[in-house]
Amino acid sequence: MEKKNLFGKCPYVTAQKVLTGKWSMYIMYLLSDGPVRFNELQRQMPEEMTHTTLSRQLKTLEDEGLIVRRDYQQVPPKVEYSLSDIGEKFKDVLSVLEIWGNAYIQYLKDSK
Repeated sequence: MEKKNLFGKCPYVTAQKVLTGKWSMYIMYLLSDGPVRFNELQRQMPEEMTHTTLSRQLKTLEDEGLIVRRDYQQVPPKVEYSLSDIGEKFKDVLSVLEIWGNAYIQYLKDSK
């Protein structure tokens, strides 16, 4: 049986593939209030997040068109990341995920 390539056809498969990476949604959330510098992003990430992992995740999100990297030509170097136009549209998704996530956290508390 031939498998179907649903990327670019099915909204759920497309979203899942574009948002690959353990921290992609959290990074999008951190950028939802405006541009953030790399070191500030790293400070807000969990302790297990390495510099390399964050760099790789940011590069992937940039390649997918969800974020924009702005490199200021100055010394010391300054780089800011922000949501792209299509990334800005993800804010509505983040809001709904927050509501669902809080409901699930309450469910977990109630289940104990």
